[in-house]
Amino acid sequence: MTASETLPKVICVARARIPTTQGPEIFLHLYANDKDNKEHLAIVFGEDIRSRTLFKQRSGESQQERMIRGAYVGKLFPGRTVADRDERAGIELKFSNDGELITDEHTWHDQDTLVRIHSECYTGETAWSARCDCGEQFDRAGKLMALDREGDIKGGSGKGVIVYLRQEGRGIGLGEKLKAYNLQDLGADTVQANLMLKHPADGRDFSLGRAILIDLGIEKVRLLTNNPDKVEQVEYPPFLHCVERVPMVPLSWTSEEEGIHSTEIEGYLRTKVERMGHLLQKPLQLHTADEVTKTSITTRSIL
Repeated sequence: MTASETLPKVICVARARIPTTQGPEIFLHLYANDKDNKEHLAIVFGEDIRSRTLFKQRSGESQQERMIRGAYVGKLFPGRTVADRDERAGIELKFSNDGELITDEHTWHDQDTLVRIHSECYTGETAWSARCDCGEQFDRAGKLMALDREGDIKGGSGKGVIVYLRQEGRGIGLGEKLKAYNLQDLGADTVQANLMLKHPADGRDFSLGRAILIDLGIEKVRLLTNNPDKVEQVEYPPFLHCVERVPMVPLSWTSEEEGIHSTEIEGYLRTKVERMGHLLQKPLQLHTADEVTKTSITTRSIL
């Protein structure tokens, strides 16, 4: 991707501090855009990672109004009256003459940032599905951003961003995704099922993710993914560059007690490797040529 390709326009309309059950606090950012009517999100670890559109000063806006929509520095507390200055923390924001946020030592920028671009998965994140590893990857991304290090992986040390894009089922929506599940039970794999429903194997669009990261002032991305397409998609020189791919190894491959242990998840991961080129390094029992032919015949018979 190059800067000559126009990105969608995104605006962060609200931000709030969220204490979590896992320990670290996050700042949940809600975005509007000019491409669709969905509410995309950024889950931000670190108070100093700041949205440029959220913090931009608006004509006639009061300090109280800025605090209510989340455009404040430091922490809110009862009786606070100024959004742009936290007297307890000794931090004050600076702005240009046109109201744009000026980055300084109190605003995160020009540093390697752990990032996960994550597509919504209701079944995996909410309905406890063992058909995919989406829920596990989402939880693991948050954990790694909070940690200094886990094994060979350098964590975010309390800094990082999960861009949460509302594109269920690789862009086909929840209803079509459930139909795809039924086709999988009839013998298709996840890619074949999408194609049989007249959808692309992967219809996701990551341009909104790039726009959100740029709005947050992220420049150098350490991307949590096994998907080489995401590494390419995150590039938007000179504003955004992937400096490292951080692998997401399934927990079941490293622990008998953790992760998803099922034949369905093994089949799903196998398809990611064989059909989508995902960079999973543990040897899986891949399909033989004869098995691929038989599967193709089976899926054609479903139609």
